[in-house]
Amino acid sequence: MDVKDSNGNLLAEGDTVTLIKDLKVKGSSLTLKRGTVVKNIRLTNSPAEVEGRAGGSTMVLKTEFLKKA
Repeated sequence: MDVKDSNGNLLAEGDTVTLIKDLKVKGSSLTLKRGTVVKNIRLTNSPAEVEGRAGGSTMVLKTEFLKKA
């Protein structure tokens, strides 16, 4: 299962990614700003999602809004 970022680059466990768009976090007033760096990502069962720590908590992020750093 290949997990790719918005530019088509392959993502692997432990990679560092950057947000390419401001994202509102569901269930919170928090907004993750464009350019936020998410380090040490973990792959999930879905090729369209990765897990990482951003904004002080662990959350699932859609790969379409990420680029490899």
